[in-house]
Amino acid sequence: MIIRGLPLWALVGFQVFRFPLELVMHRAYIEGVMPVQMSYSGHNYDIVSGITAGALGLWLVRRHVSRSVVASWNMLGFILLVNIVTIAIVSTPVFGWFGNERLNVFVTYPPFVWLPGILVTAALMGHILVWRRLAEKLAAEGEASKTL
Repeated sequence: MIIRGLPLWALVGFQVFRFPLELVMHRAYIEGVMPVQMSYSGHNYDIVSGITAGALGLWLVRRHVSRSVVASWNMLGFILLVNIVTIAIVSTPVFGWFGNERLNVFVTYPPFVWLPGILVTAALMGHILVWRRLAEKLAAEGEASKTL
């Protein structure tokens, strides 16, 4: 599998796509296309994932970073992703938790359909792959200690 050959910095750095995505989503809110709660002016703090992915990715390229730092970053990014997905769901017309004037219906129109279908899935898979890589490293370290 080609993903196995990717270094950890690349798997982490992949998540940097969330930074410009959040800027576009904020612009969609400003333009009245998207409800405020789905932008960083509301309850979406996923922009932190994108910014920190770039910083951590560079840090990983330049020097060793502890597994716990990467795992903590990955958990934070995952929590922020779950947060915005939850906000998106409760903002649908089925729930309408933020009121009828703040419904999440824009994702039913092109090109916004890519947001839940592709981009959220990519972010989720990115976190899963980082956890998988961290688990592989932990297993390899465990095997190495057994042979000593």
